[in-house]
Parts: sequence; structure tokens; C-alpha cells
Amino acid sequence: MKLLVVFAALAVPAVAHHSWVAEFDESKPVEVTGVVTRIAWENPHVWFYADVKDANGKVTSWGFGGGAPGQLMRRGITKSLLQPGMIIHVEGYRSRDGSNSASSSKVTFPDGRQACLDLLLRCRAAARGR
Repeated sequence: MKLLVVFAALAVPAVAHHSWVAEFDESKPVEVTGVVTRIAWENPHVWFYADVKDANGKVTSWGFGGGAPGQLMRRGITKSLLQPGMIIHVEGYRSRDGSNSASSSKVTFPDGRQACLDLLLRCRAAARGR
């Protein structure tokens, strides 16, 4: 009976998790530049938010999903990389629900440094110029 309870407990997180493809649409790339407003460095995925100003000066808040904190840290990316008030340029793929959210395939910082905060396969695709 104890074994059954352990298996049931392990199955719940797997059911609750989603795939990248279910959330983001690879046919809808986005590129925006904005000011970081908030960082949520939490499992299961890191999310950060930026205010993006359009050509008319209208500001829209965007959210960007990334990999898991442990995954990013193994690549040398720590939560100190992004700071509120920092201007960043983000390339990714728009959320399937049409909201102002996207994956964060490539983030470019004011000094020219770049980081991939998304899943590893998407980073490789971004590096190939996809």
C-alpha cells in the first residue's frame, strides 16, 4: 500500500507539467526591447517581465518564460543576471493564447552579452539563426 501511495505522489507533478510546444507557437516569433520590471526565479520555470514601449509611446507589459532554475544554473545563468530596471532585448516565440507572453530564446543585454534562458533545444535553434 505504501508503494502505491509513493507512485501516486510522484505522478501528480508529471501530470501537472506542460510541454513547451503546448504553451508557445514556433510559427510566431517575437522580438521586443523593454525594461525589466520583475523576475520570478522559481520552479518549475523562471519567468521575467518587462515593460515594452511601442513607436507611439504606449507601454505594454510582457512576460517571458524560461527554463527551470536548476537547468539555467547548470549553464552558468544565475538570478543575478537579470535586474529590475535593466533594458533588455528578447527574442522568442509568442504564447499560443495570444497574450503578451513568450519564450525567452535569446536575451541581449545593453553591453552586448547574450544569454539563452529558454530550453536547450530552443537555444540551439536561436544560435543557428532560426
